[in-house]
Amino acid sequence: MSSIAAGDLALFRVLRSRAVHPGTVGAARGLSHLGEHAAVWLIAGAAGGVIDRRRRAEWMRAAAAVAGAHAVNVAIKRVVRRQRPVLKGLPALTATPSALSFPSAHAASSFAAARAYSELLPAAPLYAAALGMGVSRVYLGVHYPSDVVAGALLGLAVGSVPALSGPLPSTEP
Repeated sequence: MSSIAAGDLALFRVLRSRAVHPGTVGAARGLSHLGEHAAVWLIAGAAGGVIDRRRRAEWMRAAAAVAGAHAVNVAIKRVVRRQRPVLKGLPALTATPSALSFPSAHAASSFAAARAYSELLPAAPLYAAALGMGVSRVYLGVHYPSDVVAGALLGLAVGSVPALSGPLPSTEP
């Protein structure tokens, strides 16, 4: 086992073994459920477009970045085919839609949302929510830390694509 894989497994064990308080597990499950298929982030983009009519196009482009990150993530998962963690004595604490782990779709869509929506909302709470979403996946035992890091990097990259998430170009002369 490489030192990177060993470190990944060790960090997974530390974070996963901290899941001892029912309230914390419940909160992590709730957060994780909100992020399933990027739902909370897509709803936020749609709501932003409805509420903030002046910037509707920017909201829709930011939501498209979230959807794009989720789609790219699913494609990568199907190619890589890394299985979710299975460790004796540390069972997963939530169900998952597939057995595939790398990269984390929750992290990809959350960090894409943080990056894209930070053009429209304060960035700090968005990134804090994205980080919480990613950590919850390790805490619940369904991703290795490297899955979350890869998903976060993918999300940041897709969320930074100007055609998807940037402000509209000015039509002023």
